Amino acid sequence: MTLFSAVPLRSPRTRTRAHIVPIVLGGAAAVCAVALVAYLLWPTWGPSGANAPDKLPVSVGGTLFNLPTTAIRMKIQRHTGPQERIDLDFLYPSLEPPGAPKHVTADTVEAAMQPIDRIFLSIAAHHDALSPEQRTATIYPRYLGQAATMPEDGLTMRMFRADTPYGSEDLYSAASPALTARCTRDAATPGMCLSERRVGGADLTFRFPRSWLSQWREVAEAMDRLTAQLRGPKG
Repeated sequence: MTLFSAVPLRSPRTRTRAHIVPIVLGGAAAVCAVALVAYLLWPTWGPSGANAPDKLPVSVGGTLFNLPTTAIRMKIQRHTGPQERIDLDFLYPSLEPPGAPKHVTADTVEAAMQPIDRIFLSIAAHHDALSPEQRTATIYPRYLGQAATMPEDGLTMRMFRADTPYGSEDLYSAASPALTARCTRDAATPGMCLSERRVGGADLTFRFPRSWLSQWREVAEAMDRLTAQLRGPKG
């Protein structure tokens, strides 16, 4: 006697769909889990992030500095630990780190061309090169002209000879407060000054507009304050 089953036979398409549904659901769950883990582990550090440190301990030439994060000009330099060189800028005269740069468009570029309102600083390992003081005492005199201006408000200026590597520059110096600055002359662009000092294994190079020399004492004191503020524990 032949018996017929009452259970309907499923087609191959139905069986395939039944296998795919759990796979799809499992895959979706896995994707959600990965997304959740990625969200929880995604780094939030950034110059303006909620967890960004106000200052970073950075070693240059074996000398420790505590540097304001937002004053560091290049993102690639915004990390702790040893570095060969680091570049910063500070608003003047407040010496506060600058805010986020404003986006400049073709319509606003002329309005954005404002006088420089900040002092620039580069910190670099010197590797026992000639110190700024030695360079001022032994190298610069070879290239200076004979004449020197009478001190104006305590600041003396001497011109470099035109046939020297510093032919378009002048050397300014003062005793109290101490200041030595090599400055380009005003031309198509405003003149800029460079003043150097050595701290441990690093040389600090300050850059500022030549026009600021009309208040040179304030500028010299600002560089002294920045040097003291950025220096880490001397240990």
